[in-house]
Amino acid sequence: MRFTRTKAIVATAALALSLAACGDAGGDGETVDVDVADDASFDAGTRMAELADQGTINVGVKFDQPGLGFNETGADMPTGFDVDIAKILVASLGIDPNDTSKVKYIETISDNREPFLEEGKVDLVLASYSITDERRAVVGQTGPYMLTGQQLLVPEDSDAESPEDLQGKEVCSVTGSTSLDNAKAQGMKPVGFDTYSQCVDKVLDGTVEAMTTDGTILAGYAAQNEGELKVVGDPFSEERIGVGYSKDFPEMCQWINDTLEEANEAGTWAEAFEANLGASGVETPDFPELDSCES
Repeated sequence: MRFTRTKAIVATAALALSLAACGDAGGDGETVDVDVADDASFDAGTRMAELADQGTINVGVKFDQPGLGFNETGADMPTGFDVDIAKILVASLGIDPNDTSKVKYIETISDNREPFLEEGKVDLVLASYSITDERRAVVGQTGPYMLTGQQLLVPEDSDAESPEDLQGKEVCSVTGSTSLDNAKAQGMKPVGFDTYSQCVDKVLDGTVEAMTTDGTILAGYAAQNEGELKVVGDPFSEERIGVGYSKDFPEMCQWINDTLEEANEAGTWAEAFEANLGASGVETPDFPELDSCES
């Protein structure tokens, strides 16, 4: 059965609230074993063939999102669901995703995802990257490999339970994210910061009333700050999290989709979800329906 949008939103809401309650968002560095393809073969002249031949790749991921893309100080590489999906893609090229001499996981914040792809600083972006028409005008995006919804992160003693309770109040997210536009549309006063961790700090010190972004992201921060922060409200948007690539290499779209489909069929996608986001006991959702690569 395909992953319907209503089911996705409900599952994410339950996940966020359960993770916040149990205080575990997969932040213990759990990861999945990924088999490196020993027979990777691509049509000559494609970007995949170039990457496979050179044996190196740069991947943009978040470093400050527990459960999705998180890098502990001094750690060899980041961990999280986004990172594990990136490893699945890298391994399909015949490149060992755990070899940091071959794979560079580059911290990519919301405001520089498009520039990094346009400038060739990274080959792929898996950084809680919502698929939008505006972004697809400048970079390639495909997926989604996860569906989620925007919620609110507030202090534990806050009475706010929905956007209606925060009308005209300052609510933060990261600059360059769709969350700021959604917050404004809901009547809140959006405030942008460079990173999610900066936004969380402003909620903790009372500078802003709340933080808003995807529920899965908020769950990680609630778990990190158990007893101080909580996730509230039903999702008030739908975010389709996908993979970014350069528009110069449109052939990457089908490769990404095929690899994601194979990961689903092999059970690796579900294993990655469970390892990073399933510690609360929430049922792993069905794999989402992928967009077509046909223009």
